[in-house]
Amino acid sequence: MPGVLLIHPPVAKVSEPPVGIAVLAGVLERAGVACSVLDLNLLGLEGLIRGPVSGEDVWTRRALRHRDENLRAIRHRGTYTDLDRYTRVVMDLNRLVERSTVNTSAPGRRISLANYLDEGLAPTRSQDLLRAAESPDANPFVPILATQLTRTMETAQPTAVGFSLNYLSQALCTFALIGFIRRSWPDVVIILGGGLVTSWAGRLRSGDDIFRGNPSQPRWNHGERPAGSKANPSGCFDTKIFGGLVNTLIAGPGEAGLLQLVDSRSPEKGGHGLPKYAGFAFDDYFAPGRILPYAASRGCYWNRCAFCPEPAEGNRFIPMGHRHVVRDLRVLSELHHPALIHMVDNAISPALLDALIQEPPGAPWYGFVRFSRRLTDPDFCRALRRAGCVMLKLGLESGSQSVLDQEGKGVELALAEAGLKSLKSAGIASYVYLLFGTPSESVVEARTTLALTARLSNEIDFLNVAVFNLPLTGRARADVETLPHADDLSLYASFRHPKGWDRRAVRRFLDREFRRHPAIAAILRRDPPLFTSNHAPFFVRGLGAE
Repeated sequence: MPGVLLIHPPVAKVSEPPVGIAVLAGVLERAGVACSVLDLNLLGLEGLIRGPVSGEDVWTRRALRHRDENLRAIRHRGTYTDLDRYTRVVMDLNRLVERSTVNTSAPGRRISLANYLDEGLAPTRSQDLLRAAESPDANPFVPILATQLTRTMETAQPTAVGFSLNYLSQALCTFALIGFIRRSWPDVVIILGGGLVTSWAGRLRSGDDIFRGNPSQPRWNHGERPAGSKANPSGCFDTKIFGGLVNTLIAGPGEAGLLQLVDSRSPEKGGHGLPKYAGFAFDDYFAPGRILPYAASRGCYWNRCAFCPEPAEGNRFIPMGHRHVVRDLRVLSELHHPALIHMVDNAISPALLDALIQEPPGAPWYGFVRFSRRLTDPDFCRALRRAGCVMLKLGLESGSQSVLDQEGKGVELALAEAGLKSLKSAGIASYVYLLFGTPSESVVEARTTLALTARLSNEIDFLNVAVFNLPLTGRARADVETLPHADDLSLYASFRHPKGWDRRAVRRFLDREFRRHPAIAAILRRDPPLFTSNHAPFFVRGLGAE
């Protein structure tokens, strides 16, 4: 039976293994398909840090002098008891990434521990992705990763290589690596999946021609049989958009499509089972202990936000049975002894929270939840804390009830305020998300959000402040005037704000008013730089901080 190599490409936060690949590896193993995994994100970022740097400034010299010490410190629990020390460690490591000679040799390229930008190549243009593949050695990660990738290819000898592409920050590097593989192993089947591919395919499902305005580009061909396959796997798209570089794109959950591509028997035979983390170097990630990511569901159980692209992308809410979840978490905790479990669901359902209270997972955990009446109950929050919950991420979004109602958020401000107070009293940290610049907001409502945030500053531990992007797909898009866009793989559109509250005005408000409020500035200073919510739980009393 053919073997498969699954690759996690740069650049993404390097604090934990990629959960999607772990799930796929588990499915393939249970089906008897040989599978290897390779986290090139981890290897690539550490390779930049350990490589030569340019610059004689004081900061770069200090970062280079303390490089080995800082690499140990980012993985040591004691670093997370002092935010100032932690910040210095993270920023010094990031400085080495920024000043890596393979980075600085290309004007306009900017790499950090959390992002990859290239002024000459856009991840939202298919032609630029092809250019990245045509000149793989021009990508800063390919020279660093070539030896390890070659060794793995020669040892595993896979007939198929799958890339998990989830973020725009990974796209250019992914295609450079695909180009490297194509050049050296032209007969290998290249499979591309992940969240970003699902979003691209969602535009096709929604009837939005992703090549409108670019007639020279061929269109995606939904339903064609992938080259070399015996059937048309669920969720697969045979594509000519990338000029034959990629054999198959898999949108949505990749288990069935990937399994059917490599084995014509029923994909259901893989069944439910544990994600496989054995191939990942758990202790090499940038964290003070093993972080184990786990997905208990697909999609979002709320799924009613006005501009949410999930319905157009065909992402139904698919929960895993609670018995499976609590059993999996117990088994995985015993196998891998995590310092922290990261529940990666769009939102943990209330029923699952009850199940976790009844059968705690055996390690501290955190995840995203929606504000609900249950969270206003101090006894319920204390039960969550006893079950290991150390932090919850919550989408407050706005301090205006009118905005929340018009955007379909389903958040009641009175419940949200009571919930934050209950969580605080129970010792569970809150990581609150705010969204400015939605079509129903003006500066008046934005200042209402400022006032509410300041008033709740004692209850809010961390803040994520974002500016609204208009998805090219979504139920409410028709009510907003969009502006022309040229990039054929864009996921968001520029738009004319109905209240004149454009992005420039929003950013000016955030910089001059919101972030300067003393109570809000104090919250923002607590946010771990670059790693943000991925490291925030380690600063919670009882887990890392004292």
